[in-house]
Amino acid sequence: MGSAEEDYNFVFKVVLIGESGVGKTNLLSRFTRNEFNHDSRTTIGVEFSTRTILVGDAVVKAQIWDTAGLERYRAITSAYYRGAVGALVVFDITKHQTYDVVDRWLKELYDHAEPSIVVMLVGNKTDLVQAREVPMEEAKMFADNNGLLFVETSALDSTNVEQAFETILKEIFHKVQKQRQRSSQSNMVSLASKSPESAASAQPKRPCCVAL
Repeated sequence: MGSAEEDYNFVFKVVLIGESGVGKTNLLSRFTRNEFNHDSRTTIGVEFSTRTILVGDAVVKAQIWDTAGLERYRAITSAYYRGAVGALVVFDITKHQTYDVVDRWLKELYDHAEPSIVVMLVGNKTDLVQAREVPMEEAKMFADNNGLLFVETSALDSTNVEQAFETILKEIFHKVQKQRQRSSQSNMVSLASKSPESAASAQPKRPCCVAL
């Protein structure tokens, strides 16, 4: 067996945010363990889980943080936005009030996270489509106007859950690759002027918890 050091090429920290009860915890458990808990309790503070996937020819370890949606935990959870390279802002398609506050969640996220963070808007609970209060077209337009990725999901029946996480992880990966290419090009002149020994020592090591 390989060591843990060889198991993955990148670690991407992704946070799940949104109002309490929108299904963040079950989205996380569905993606990382393929489980759904009908009696899921309100998250207290922050919990996290991981899953490793292949993106292109790279092995990416997703470190996904599930944050509490209740107001009283806000001061605790906002600290966990730091270092995140991706965020899923989740609302419940059957409760318009959870969609109405997406702007506030985005502001809080951008106040604490890096400006380059990749953000996806997620409308959850499509299995309850007969009780829909948020039209998909409305949410999609909001996402497009704010530069967000968008998908609708159901943690209950697994609809688009894999797609949501894989899409955001691929987008993060492509950003990292572009950043490394730019960095490599800007370093070409300085590296060329160094000795072979110092140039070799300057090669980037396997990144952990990449910052965009």
